[in-house]
Amino acid sequence: MTAAADAAHDRRMDAPLHTASASHTRLARGHAAEELAVGHLTARGITVLARNIRCRGGEIDILCLDGPFLAVIEVRQRACRQFGGALASVTPAKQRKIIRAARYVLQTSKDLRRRLMRFDVIAIEGLPQGVHEIAWIKDAFRAG
Repeated sequence: MTAAADAAHDRRMDAPLHTASASHTRLARGHAAEELAVGHLTARGITVLARNIRCRGGEIDILCLDGPFLAVIEVRQRACRQFGGALASVTPAKQRKIIRAARYVLQTSKDLRRRLMRFDVIAIEGLPQGVHEIAWIKDAFRAG
């Protein structure tokens, strides 16, 4: 191999490691944000029923009971408010995925069908392990 080919090969070999490391950091930060959100909810007397419900169409971060409501909660974390921050990251496409996952939950859990459903967002601005602000937006969006 030539020196240029060796250098190109080394860059390609480094890329997956960097991506895996960044992905791991993002997952760890997301898990920490969900832990903060659960603590925020339980401190307010909310009953958490389930976390990380996945189906083919989407995912629900936290499913809980808030009085008469079955609250489907999306947790979003951003280190800074640049580009709209955590709340702006719940796009219409993301909302559709959450709504699909909620429909799946209702299809598979008959006892939850009689509850009123609400879609909330818990937005965490800042790093979960450092200085941060938590905003809980109840009824942040609705199923159409």
